[in-house]
Amino acid sequence: MSNELEYLSRRVAAGKLNRRDFLGRATALGVSVAFANTLLSDAARAEGPVKGGVLKAGMQGGAATDSLDPALWASQVPYTFGRCWGEQMVEVTPTGGIEPKLAESYEASDDAKTWTFKIRKGVTFHNGKEMTPEDIVATLERHGDKNSKSAALAFISEFDSVKADGGNVVIKLKEPNADLPYVVADYHLMIQPNGGKDNATAGIGTGPYKVVTNEPGVRHVGARHEGHWDQARRGHADQVEIIVINDATARTSALQGGQVHMINRVEPKIVSLVKRVPGVTIRNVAGKGHYVFIAHCNTAPFDNNDLRLALKYAVDREEMVQKILGGYGTVGNDMPASKAYALFSDDIEQRKYDPDKAKFHFKKSGHSGPVLLRTSDVAFPGAVDAAQLYQQSAAKAGIQIEVKREPGDGYWSEVWNKQPFSMSYWTGRPTQDQVYSIAYLKNAEWNDTRFFRDDFDKLILQARSELDSAKRKALYRQAGVMLRDEGGVIVPMFNDYIDATSAKVGGWVDDVNSELMNGHALTKCWLQA
Repeated sequence: MSNELEYLSRRVAAGKLNRRDFLGRATALGVSVAFANTLLSDAARAEGPVKGGVLKAGMQGGAATDSLDPALWASQVPYTFGRCWGEQMVEVTPTGGIEPKLAESYEASDDAKTWTFKIRKGVTFHNGKEMTPEDIVATLERHGDKNSKSAALAFISEFDSVKADGGNVVIKLKEPNADLPYVVADYHLMIQPNGGKDNATAGIGTGPYKVVTNEPGVRHVGARHEGHWDQARRGHADQVEIIVINDATARTSALQGGQVHMINRVEPKIVSLVKRVPGVTIRNVAGKGHYVFIAHCNTAPFDNNDLRLALKYAVDREEMVQKILGGYGTVGNDMPASKAYALFSDDIEQRKYDPDKAKFHFKKSGHSGPVLLRTSDVAFPGAVDAAQLYQQSAAKAGIQIEVKREPGDGYWSEVWNKQPFSMSYWTGRPTQDQVYSIAYLKNAEWNDTRFFRDDFDKLILQARSELDSAKRKALYRQAGVMLRDEGGVIVPMFNDYIDATSAKVGGWVDDVNSELMNGHALTKCWLQA
């Protein structure tokens, strides 16, 4: 049976058999539609990319305030569209490694303080200008400026100098950092002409697509950049289009109806229904993403650690994983790292739902009255339901959670990182250094819990420069426990990434880093013949 289906799937990939006949034969052989679609995807990948067509994605995570300036990207749509037109020196692979991009190779000094990147020649920007090492230096300078609003500032502030040296870019660090390639792979660091200093919002990069339409909160369109240096592996469609569909039901309907070919953030509670839709495949992968409740540690009443502990003990994590994630995830422990990281210590005690401890700390805090929590459908799939579950579990500890549902448009500019207690998500980062540095160091632009601790910063910076893995692991353990017991982040669960594609999509590869193949689905996938 398997040999017959493999043969037939190759005929579909070659355009010699239609998909309906293949699925009919698979059904007759007792094979599920999901498995049959997997065979088709594998066959299409083996057959090779198909050029042409308009590849469309329906996405949550777009707003009218979105910008083309990579420094300001804070949600899925801007950075997914950004991956279409922009590129970095190196890129994180689907399995979490590093591969060269605009830098064709790199090497470090023995002490990991000096890094030399050999820059690829013959790469052109969309405006026809040749990309040079000087453009890369200017990009890093702009994001590393002390007045920059870039989320990458926390990383680049540790650079001692960045210089062009012939065809190379040389980065010298204040302290050793074995993870430096992951730092420059950050998606904010898209290389722009003169680093974007002239016009950061021009949308000009070296990526496989040129910006054609940019309507923030509505749609974004890119046309193939015929001069792209890696046409064999990227940019297979003639055009790519992102349609912003923040409503989960509308997004799923658009995929079912053929208006789009892929969607992000399928809600776990409807996965079983979507799996039964002919011609649709669920793409889920476990990674480092996590959903969070964030409290500002410098704003009353959340400046009281007893209140923060009360709110942490008031979460029923197991219930949330089952009811919100439908089992597509694992419980969190009030820190952004998990066993998905190589240097994570799995002996840290798991915090559990404890109404008595929550009641104890709430009384000790001296706070009385309700606690206002802001949420939105765009915070994460099932966020509003999660807020209501939290409200119920906290009530058993005598804590009144007042849930305020905010509109999706403007949530990331007006609520997240501004209001003192709200819900959000993190996609995770390739290394523990990055996941802690981007949101918990004092100088991090995205320190959304206002956790400002010199002793915590010292631990992270010490771990960053420690080349002994065992010692480094111990430092991360200490930092994680400090954040867990004294920070403002509540991490009830780590989520799987759940996307869905139509049967017309070829070239899909599971990526542990983030949804829609870490934002690369539009550039790496193609429309089947």
